[in-house]
Amino acid sequence: MVWPPLDAEHWLVSAEQMLALEQEWLGSGLPVAALMEAVGQAMAEWCLQRRKRLEQGVLVLVGPGHNGGDGLVVARLLLHAGVEVRLWAPLPLRQALTQAHWRHLQWLGATVLETEPDPRDSALWVEALFGLGQHRPLPEGLALLLGERERVQSGRLISLDVPAGMHSNHGRMEAGGGAVASDTLCVGLVKRGLVQDAALANVGRLHRLDPGVPPKLINQLGAPAVLRVMAKDLETLPVPQDAPTAMKYQRGRVLLMAGSESYRGAALLAAHGAMASGVGSLKAALPDAVADAIWQWIPELVLSAGLPATASGGLAWGPWLADADLSRLDALLLGPGIGALDGQWDDWAEPLVAFEGLLVLDADGLNALAASKQGWRWLCRREFPTWITPHRSEFARLFPDSSGREPLDSAQWAAAESGTVVLHKGAHSVIADPNGVVHQLVDTSVQVARTGLGDLLAGFAVGWGARCWACGEEPRGTALAAAALLHAEASRTSENASSASEIAKTLAELTRRICANE
Repeated sequence: MVWPPLDAEHWLVSAEQMLALEQEWLGSGLPVAALMEAVGQAMAEWCLQRRKRLEQGVLVLVGPGHNGGDGLVVARLLLHAGVEVRLWAPLPLRQALTQAHWRHLQWLGATVLETEPDPRDSALWVEALFGLGQHRPLPEGLALLLGERERVQSGRLISLDVPAGMHSNHGRMEAGGGAVASDTLCVGLVKRGLVQDAALANVGRLHRLDPGVPPKLINQLGAPAVLRVMAKDLETLPVPQDAPTAMKYQRGRVLLMAGSESYRGAALLAAHGAMASGVGSLKAALPDAVADAIWQWIPELVLSAGLPATASGGLAWGPWLADADLSRLDALLLGPGIGALDGQWDDWAEPLVAFEGLLVLDADGLNALAASKQGWRWLCRREFPTWITPHRSEFARLFPDSSGREPLDSAQWAAAESGTVVLHKGAHSVIADPNGVVHQLVDTSVQVARTGLGDLLAGFAVGWGARCWACGEEPRGTALAAAALLHAEASRTSENASSASEIAKTLAELTRRICANE
């Protein structure tokens, strides 16, 4: 099952993919003028639905190409609707169709500014300067004007398609900066750069406007598929299909190795996450300081071992693991809060290579792997599924060869090279599968950026993956993306988001409802 569907709502495309799609679309006989009219009509309707924002008039910043032409169509339709419209073109217009629209607006009586506008201008600025495919810095004066506009009139600029100065593939602003939009009206398919963490402060609220892209063209988009995952995709979320007569051991069997003297709470939060997943059987090897009391908080958890501390206060899991029987497990989590391992990964982790279930590595588990002799290449030795869940710093330590890549590209690269499913955590987390499919969460909240929620996610992910494995479903990137979406939605919607422990309750209830199809 492909989830979410490969449709216009979910594709995240590169500039090259979008330009190729437009070229084929126009090559079919569709006039450029017709497409520009459809785009401008959709944008103008969006503006008119927010009429109050137009009460002080509109200033359209017109670029030299077809993005400027789109802005001029918007200007004409707003003018016809009784909105005061002014135009300013900081650069000579070069496209014939854009020039024709400019002449028509002049004929209609739109005011044309001959000099640079005052950034304190009270009108709504509609920025239609460059759009798709930008790869050069803005002229210095223009960049300074847009920066000053945000400083003195914050929230009074919207961008058409892509904010001026932003690279549409990776979302970084070019040198010198550019537009800061309250809203970005994206045309057709969403460009990858618009949802990257680097872009969020400049994009503002993102709105996809569909001028009628033919499904035939969307179906022809080539690999790799990069899909945005939204809150509404919970409605079609693929869930583990338990047999009606499944007993607890047939609904996923998990072992947690988490926590340490220094990070006792990590063990408890990871266990709460696993319980929230609905997994059937949960065992744990925990630090002695937690093991004696864990039954008071989670009586359902079966304690496999209480483990001593390393010399530096970390969790000494290796000696116990060497003799542990892992054959009756579907998934194993190692990492949350286990502390420093003093370079002992190479001596301790050999049983994990042969483990015939899903291995989830998080936090200090990843840091220990990064410090080992083999580094990330150790992952290539495993023949069974592996999920890793690094945040930006952990990712950089584990994959130093990825330096300079954006999270989306680096996650793709790491998944392909290591053979693991990679959850690269951020404001808009990226989940990359070795088969090339990438999911990116976009409906997220800053509530996720708080102490303990990473431990909760790791526990939930291993539980969810174990349930998939127990049902005979290979735990691929789609399963981890589903788990990450549930975690993100619980964090975003929890009525009491004061702590990870409280969010765990929301996560458990949300998961129960989704799995019960309520």
